[in-house]
Amino acid sequence: MFQALLEPFRHPKLNVGLGDAASFGSPGGRKPKAKAKDWSATLRRIWSYLAKRKAKLVLVLVMVLLSSGLALLGPYLISRAVDHYLEGDGGRTWGIFLITLALVYLLNSLTSWLQNIWMIEIAQETIYRMRTDLFAHLHRLPISFFNRRQQGEIMSRLTNDIENISSTLNSSAIQIFSSVLTLLGTVGVMLWLSPLLTLLTFIVVPLMILGMRWITRRTGPLFKERQRNMGELNGFIEETLSGQRIIKAFSQEERVISGFRERNTRIMLSGYWAQAISGFIPKLMNGLNNLSFAIVAGVGGLLAVRGLVTVGVIIAFVEYTRQFTRPLNDLANQWNTLLSAIAGAERVFEVLDEEAEAKDERAAVPLDHVEGTVKFSGVSFSYDGGADTLQDISFEAKPGEMIALVGPTGAGKTTLIGLLSRFYDPGKGSITLDGRDLSSIRRESLRSHMAFVLQDSFLFKGTIRDNIRYGRLDASDEEVEAAAKLANAHSFIMRMKGGYERMLSVDGSGISQGQKQLLAIARAILAGPSMLVLDEATSSIDTVTEIKIQEGLQALMKGRTSFVIAHRLGTIRAADRILVLQGGRLVQQGSHEELLQEGGLYSELVRGSSDSAAG
Repeated sequence: MFQALLEPFRHPKLNVGLGDAASFGSPGGRKPKAKAKDWSATLRRIWSYLAKRKAKLVLVLVMVLLSSGLALLGPYLISRAVDHYLEGDGGRTWGIFLITLALVYLLNSLTSWLQNIWMIEIAQETIYRMRTDLFAHLHRLPISFFNRRQQGEIMSRLTNDIENISSTLNSSAIQIFSSVLTLLGTVGVMLWLSPLLTLLTFIVVPLMILGMRWITRRTGPLFKERQRNMGELNGFIEETLSGQRIIKAFSQEERVISGFRERNTRIMLSGYWAQAISGFIPKLMNGLNNLSFAIVAGVGGLLAVRGLVTVGVIIAFVEYTRQFTRPLNDLANQWNTLLSAIAGAERVFEVLDEEAEAKDERAAVPLDHVEGTVKFSGVSFSYDGGADTLQDISFEAKPGEMIALVGPTGAGKTTLIGLLSRFYDPGKGSITLDGRDLSSIRRESLRSHMAFVLQDSFLFKGTIRDNIRYGRLDASDEEVEAAAKLANAHSFIMRMKGGYERMLSVDGSGISQGQKQLLAIARAILAGPSMLVLDEATSSIDTVTEIKIQEGLQALMKGRTSFVIAHRLGTIRAADRILVLQGGRLVQQGSHEELLQEGGLYSELVRGSSDSAAG
């Protein structure tokens, strides 16, 4: 692994060279040149957050100006003190110069402290708003966004990338601005004291610019690559931690460790080359600083001997020479942090620029009451403009009917439910509820009249009571327990230590999948919806338990339009109507008996289920 650090050209997947940083990460060779991001636009967006604290920023800038001015005043006072002493009147003025110099440096320390404290406050409030905006925007994004992204990769933008911006605003922003002011002020004073010595000092500036340009052109892409690799690693870690049972069940630990090692190596290499190349900056600056110091000292000494400048001027000039290169050195050192922050900000703004879930139409209205008549008319839908997942679906569900959706895997059952709940909108056709097109109903209102019990039941960290109450937050304890009894969850809850107050960890770890689904059913019962969606709600419940909760589900579904995705014959048989889907098309519909008489796909599914049960 560490040999790869010294021989990047031989690494099969990480072909990085000092002269070709843009090719980093291209398997088998150079990847196409990516379009450069607009750094100025990114910085303007960061400023839009900072600008909300303009008053405090003005105070910070005033402190920076005072601090920079006082830093410039110190060497000048020293030079004047030396000249006065050498001229013979140092005894009268030496004490005044010392007191004045002490006050200057004390004020310099005070202004520096104030600007740092105030900037930290501004930075933390800015990051707070940015993090809040990002988290809130994530909840406005459509389901399709999360289907395309790993959870860990999204979390990386909310944590690592935001933290990079925070670090830069806390320290680098003020230091960069202070360095620029100090640099400009130093040049002005140097020109005033001696234009000739100033010109000699500037000899090293072109070398600094060329060196910085060579280095930053190579480190920029590497810092971006490191951030991207960090996001991928976080996504991989989140995925593997969530799938520990499967990994251990199939003995895939070594494969997962190998995958982690590969991704970790990518981060190590991108970070190594970014830091190694950027590490040339302070060395370059120190070398050029020493060169500038030698030039000024040598030439200044000759000028002093000839009486063209005073000793005090030379002393001041030597200090100003260091002050001239020090801000350049500081800017160079902070450049790495700035590059990392810009790369992180670009990833944050990339998510913020994602198109939110389509807003409700202006004419959209809330629902006060739902009868439950649902009608699909020629509905077709495709994900991301690909092949149609649903094609020309038409049916009508009357109030209080139980509609079962059956068909092979990938037939479009879950997609149909997604359209009904407006997680997606149809590409063609229309869906109406009580004669009103779904697009004319506010999403929040529509979903408030629906309850979902999905195949993968999700529980939040908290008590069992709180998880059930998630269906209706104002429900009393008695109503929560009544819903649990109807879902047949009360008995197993009371057998657990703590009962309804038992704390569940993230996603309900510590209880069985069947118990999770019973709690999800209790949550749906408590919500008291007008429509109910059960997506394989009893798939992880044993047959005996399923029979016990059928009465509770039947009571829940009474008078409510219900859509049930299930493979178990007992659930399907009770449906008022069964929709048979195949390849995204509605190939059959009718009652259980009607479809058996008709034959076709449904009969084959029933026979397959019977054969499986018999086996």
